[in-house]
Amino acid sequence: MGGRRDVIVTAAREIAAQRGMAALSVRTVAARAGVGASTLRHYFPSQRDLYDAVAEAAFDDRLGDLRIRDNGVPASDRLVECLRQFVTPADGLEQWAATVAAVAGPDAAPERRSRWMSAVRRAHERVHGWLDVLAEEGALRDGDPVRQARQLLLGVDGAALWLLTSDAADRERETDEILRDLAATVLR
Repeated sequence: MGGRRDVIVTAAREIAAQRGMAALSVRTVAARAGVGASTLRHYFPSQRDLYDAVAEAAFDDRLGDLRIRDNGVPASDRLVECLRQFVTPADGLEQWAATVAAVAGPDAAPERRSRWMSAVRRAHERVHGWLDVLAEEGALRDGDPVRQARQLLLGVDGAALWLLTSDAADRERETDEILRDLAATVLR
């Protein structure tokens, strides 16, 4: 990102945190960022572009590359560590389930679906990036990394549902087993 664009995204994130994404109007964000509406539109031609930028910035803050580039650590450990970020503690899983219900339900608002799709695209990009790093090291099985990233994300979603309803005594161990099994499907 660059100077003014960063300022606009920061202003939009502050507004979204205080009043929700629905409060992100051109006027409100431009005023908070200290820029004109035409400047905001230069960087974000549509409301969707602005929403996507806010969602991506929030997503990037939450989901890091961790040690994916540290080839002194086994590839499986690095991938599992990165995937674990998607499988949050129980209260996070409950929030995830509520969000999925809100986006996929019959009364789902189009803007909610749009925000969810932005997050899904960003998650896919991030996982694909991790797989690219592992492929460069020769640690990835042959195949299409785009499909492998999708497979991992589908597995993570399934793991989240499983863990949400699991009564396992050692949830950490169960999470680790699930993620290691999942990583093994794409690693050599």
